[in-house]
Amino acid sequence: MTKKNLILLILLTIYTLFGVWLSINTGISHDAYHEQKNWLINLEGIKLFFTTGEYQNLIDYRDKYHGIGFHLFSQPIQFALLSLTEMVSGASFYGSYLIAKNAAVFIIFSISAIFFYLLAQKISKSFNFALISTIIYIFYPYLFGHAQINPKDIPFLSVWLINSYLFLVFIENIINDNKIKIINIIILSFFSAYLISIRISGIIIFILYLITLLIAFNNTTVDFKSIIKKCSNLILYFFISFLLFLFILNPVFWHNPLEFFNSIKWMGKYQQNVCTLTLGDCLKSLNLPASYYFIWLFFKLPVIIIFGFFLFPLIENKIFKKDTITKIYYLTLLISPISIILIFILKDIALYDEIRHIMFLIPMIFLVSLLNIFLLNKKLFYLMTIPCALFFMVENFSINPYQYTWLNSFAKTNKIDKTFEVDYWGISNKNLQKKIIEYTSSNSVNNEICVYGDTYVREFLVKSGFSCFKNYTELDSAKVRPLIAYQNVRNIKRSNPRDCELIYEEKYQYTFSNQNIKVANLWYCN
Repeated sequence: MTKKNLILLILLTIYTLFGVWLSINTGISHDAYHEQKNWLINLEGIKLFFTTGEYQNLIDYRDKYHGIGFHLFSQPIQFALLSLTEMVSGASFYGSYLIAKNAAVFIIFSISAIFFYLLAQKISKSFNFALISTIIYIFYPYLFGHAQINPKDIPFLSVWLINSYLFLVFIENIINDNKIKIINIIILSFFSAYLISIRISGIIIFILYLITLLIAFNNTTVDFKSIIKKCSNLILYFFISFLLFLFILNPVFWHNPLEFFNSIKWMGKYQQNVCTLTLGDCLKSLNLPASYYFIWLFFKLPVIIIFGFFLFPLIENKIFKKDTITKIYYLTLLISPISIILIFILKDIALYDEIRHIMFLIPMIFLVSLLNIFLLNKKLFYLMTIPCALFFMVENFSINPYQYTWLNSFAKTNKIDKTFEVDYWGISNKNLQKKIIEYTSSNSVNNEICVYGDTYVREFLVKSGFSCFKNYTELDSAKVRPLIAYQNVRNIKRSNPRDCELIYEEKYQYTFSNQNIKVANLWYCN
C-alpha cells in the first residue's frame, strides 16, 4: 500500500468512527422495528426448516419477500456494539439493539466510498478529481443522513456500487486480454446475489451489466464471439455460483425456487399506498405520475450535480476522444440511471418517501456530473467543488439529525414543512423523549401518565419509569387525562389535539436560512 493510500484509509477510518458515533446517538427510525421483525421471522423459519423441514410461519408472513441479506452483515456488529450503544443512547436493551444496526449501515456506506473513489479514478485518471468527488459523496447531507439510519437503501446503494465496479473491471480485463481468475468470477456472482438478497429489485443490476456489454460491443474491435467461447467456462461458473448464492441467501426460496418470480411481482407493486407530500400535493405510491421522479431529483440533488449533468452536450466530444475503457465506464454510469428510471416509469413501480427507492442511482449521477464539470474546465471544477464540500460539512452540523431530509437551494424558496415530506422516519423521537422527561420532572407530573405518539419513543422512556404508550390515532378516544401527546412522522399533518397545551416544537434550520422547519409537536393534555 502506498503512503498516499494509507493516509486516505486512515482518514476514512476516522470518518467511519465519527459516523458510527452519530449513528448510535440518533433516534429509532420508523423502519427499524419492521426490519427487525423481518429478520426474526426469517430466523425462526430457518430454524424450523432445519429441524422440521417446514417453515409455514415464513410462508404465511405478509412481508416474506423483504430481503434479509443486510442482516447477515449487521447482526455481528449489532451484538458487538450493543453494550456501548445502550450506554450512549439511553435506550432500552431492545431499543439499543435496534439502534446498533445504524452503525452497521454507516460502516457499509463507508465501504461504498472506496468503490466510489475507485470508479472516480477509472473515469478521470486524476487523484484530485477522485478525492474531491469522494469527499462530496460522503458528506452529501442526504446520503450522510440516511447512512446513519437507513438499513435498506444505503446497503443496497453500497452493494450496487460494488457490483458496478466489479463488473466494469471484469469487462476491462476481457478487452485487455488479461487473465481472469475464477475467484473473481465467484466474488462477482456472490455480490450480484447478495444485492438481490437485500432487495429483490437488485435483479436490475443485470440491466447495468447488459448496458455495459452493449457499450463494449459498440466501442471495441474485440471479437466477442470468440471471447464468449473462450470464457464459456467462466460464464458457466458465474451463473451456477450466482444461482447457488441466490438460493442460499433467500430463505423464502428454499421451499420453492419459483418464489423468486413471485417476489419480483409482489415487490414491484408493493401494496403500501403511502402518501408522499410533493410540492404541497399528496402523491400516492400506487398511482404516481412520471413527474414524481424528476420533481424529487430536482429538489434532492445538489445544484452542482444538476448543473454538471446537463453539461453533457458541451463535453460529448471530449468523452468520445477518450480511450475505450474510459468511454465504457463513463457511458455505463450515464446510461444506466436514465434507463432504470425510464423502466420504473413504464412499469409504474410503486415509490414513496421521496427518492429513497432510487437512491442507488445517485452515486452514478454524481460521478457523471462531476466528471462533466472536470472535463469542461478544471479550474471551474475546483472553484465549484471545494466550496461545495466545505458547505456540506457545515450543513451536516446545522441540520443534524435531519440530514436525511435534506433539500437543495431550489426547495428553500418554498415553505418546506408544508410543501415536502420531512422526518418521515420519525428520528425526532429521541429529542422528544428528552423534552417529555424534562417537562414531567420540572412540573412534578407522575411518570405513570400515558404517552400518545408513534410508540417508538417508548424504547427511550421505559428506562425513566414510563410504562403507558399508545398510538396517536387512539388520542380521540382517550378517556383518562392528564396525558402527553406528540405529533411526528405523518401525524404532524393531523389536526391538533383538543384542549391541550403546546409545550414544545421540534424544529431545525438550514445553513444561511431563517426558515424554521417543524418536524414535531409535543402537547400536555389536562
